[in-house]
Amino acid sequence: MDIKGNTVTVNKSSKELFDFFTKLENYEQLMPESTEKFEVDGDSFIFGLKGMPEIRLVMKEKTEFSNVTLGAASSKLPFTLASDIEKLEENQSNVTLKFNGDFNPMMAMMVKKPLTKFIETLTENISKL
Repeated sequence: MDIKGNTVTVNKSSKELFDFFTKLENYEQLMPESTEKFEVDGDSFIFGLKGMPEIRLVMKEKTEFSNVTLGAASSKLPFTLASDIEKLEENQSNVTLKFNGDFNPMMAMMVKKPLTKFIETLTENISKL
């Protein structure tokens, strides 16, 4: 299952955005208002949204100034959340969030709508940076 967020333009350089996305504590600024828990632990963080199970994300991959990919810590529900950064000008970049999950059809049907909403909220909060 793939979910691609809207591309947003941010008045920051690709280096600034890359640095932002590689510091896990910064993801707290992007979380929805319904976040009940957010804790950074080394190269991972755990967060909980109201009415949903807690999720632990780990730093999986970094491509300097263009991509930061987080992934599920648990192999039960394998997925990744990538932040693709595209430099437009010296202090302006585009960011696109991409979610990729390996779910069975029933699970995909249940989580698609809340995940899409979650990606939209993260994208909206990135645009405010």
